[in-house]
Amino acid sequence: MTRLAEYRRLEAELAAQLQQLDAMKNDGHLKREIQFEQELRSLMAEYSMNLRHIIQILDPTPTSVAPETGRKHRPRQVKIYKNPHTGEVVETKGGNHRVLGAWKEQYGSKEVDSWLQ
Repeated sequence: MTRLAEYRRLEAELAAQLQQLDAMKNDGHLKREIQFEQELRSLMAEYSMNLRHIIQILDPTPTSVAPETGRKHRPRQVKIYKNPHTGEVVETKGGNHRVLGAWKEQYGSKEVDSWLQ
């Protein structure tokens, strides 16, 4: 790319960015945000507060404390199924058990669910 072509490309990009900037200057929502920021900074200076103080006031929960490592939901209950045809017993906490799945294929889900002790 020649220097002239690069210059014209950059000039076009700059014109597009200036157009976006002008459009943003007339945006009412942006004007409200700028006004809010100015007023907030003024209040912070007036009361000798920084952003951390403001956050501490608005959300006093400690953010630097590590979250609990324990479970937040109750543990799954053990379910015991007894096959009346074979007398075999299966204990499981979830439905993804190999033997239980085989029984459901062979006898059907409704019937196997009725075997729950």
